[in-house]
Amino acid sequence: MTITTRPSNSGPSLLGGSIELPPEACRHGTPRRVEPWLGEEGSVGTVAVVGAGKMGLPLAAQFAGHGWSVVAVDVQQSVVDAINEGRSHVTQEPGLAEAVENAHRSGRLRATTDAAAAARESDVVVVIVPVMLDDEQQPDYRYMDAATAAVAGGVHQGLTVIFETTLPVGDTRTRFTPRLEAAGGLRADRDFYVAFSPERLLSGQVFRNLGTYPKLVGGIGLASTGRAATFYASVLDAEVVAMSSSEAAEFSKLADTTYRDVNIALANEFARYADRVGVDIQEVIAAANSQPYSHVHQPGLGVGGHCIPVYPHFLLSRAPEMELIEVSRRANDGQIGLAIKAVQKALGGLEGVPVLVLGLTYREGVNELAYSRSLPLIERFSFHGAVVSAYDPILEAEEVARCCATPYQWGDTGPFRAIVTQTADPLFQTIDFSLFPELEILFDGRNSLRDVELPLHVAYHGVGVQDQTRTHPAAVTG
Repeated sequence: MTITTRPSNSGPSLLGGSIELPPEACRHGTPRRVEPWLGEEGSVGTVAVVGAGKMGLPLAAQFAGHGWSVVAVDVQQSVVDAINEGRSHVTQEPGLAEAVENAHRSGRLRATTDAAAAARESDVVVVIVPVMLDDEQQPDYRYMDAATAAVAGGVHQGLTVIFETTLPVGDTRTRFTPRLEAAGGLRADRDFYVAFSPERLLSGQVFRNLGTYPKLVGGIGLASTGRAATFYASVLDAEVVAMSSSEAAEFSKLADTTYRDVNIALANEFARYADRVGVDIQEVIAAANSQPYSHVHQPGLGVGGHCIPVYPHFLLSRAPEMELIEVSRRANDGQIGLAIKAVQKALGGLEGVPVLVLGLTYREGVNELAYSRSLPLIERFSFHGAVVSAYDPILEAEEVARCCATPYQWGDTGPFRAIVTQTADPLFQTIDFSLFPELEILFDGRNSLRDVELPLHVAYHGVGVQDQTRTHPAAVTG
């Protein structure tokens, strides 16, 4: 596998949409197991993956599938037990259940709660545990600090420690490397190796992403970069890019996610102006993006998930002068107010009004509520006196109830005067509006229902798309 210092290409123009790149073909031969692993081409050893969650477990299965002996480490005994039985506790990730079962059956995957013991017997440790935000929007290191302290107990000569969790710039070198050094009295980049390599994965597409996106790797020194890049070249089919430093690699992930946040904020600002001047924002975006230098994203009710709403704050925590990023965060978080005001205006108030929210997870088809915009949406509607019901096709009724909304059963009649879509689940396109005789407004938070036929008494309100703009006259032909 070739290791480069720059990606071989920047990919085709997306023209404002999304594309699926073909995964790279596997070119690895039959690996040769060695002990200890010294980074020789064609050789494999033992790797510990600390954090066997939605991203960590697929990584463990990927590594095992390329011949490495893998020790998955997790603080939850139930997760460890499932892996040691050959079962994936992570659902809705295509191919993962089979990959875990195969890796376990081959004897190349097992699990433990003892990170120090796993590190002591491993040649490589990959750490992928959450760093989220505290109440002051600062990085919350409680899980990463604990994981690093546990791994530090097993640091030994020749070990390579790689952080895949997204971090503020400089953390690999200045926060975590000294802790690893202090525990064993060894020197990083001489006695053992430390690097950062950003996870670049999307739930539901992990294995495809691993075979598609270039793997970025930056160490705290040349030796660390080389050893980490060689490891990834042995387990991934995609291109491996050796960057100049751990800081460059850390920054690359923050730049990637923050770009998307800022772009979405721009699209949301465009959508508000489109409403003011009476044009369809999606028509405008499609036209603008026909020029390949333009890649305007789509507007919506804001941004959810573990990544895009979180990582811009990692930059702001170190560089609060980045005003554009701060403004973009506020703009995206403020989109909830758009729905509230539109429904409030259409109905003349919200006190006692029955409202149905469709889509609770942060993205359709992904069972994850982290930073989902549905939660503040429900909270704000309830604050204004609305009686909120909700439905999501992948959540059970008790999970909906925990989101502070009354569970709605799909297909039932309802007294709702407003329906708000928070995700673009395809099921919502089949909604039977005759079930809601009192309905007065559909607020389409992802513009995914812009083509549905509504009863005459129901107003449509999208994000930058209105009743009068969601359909245009057919083009005149001569």
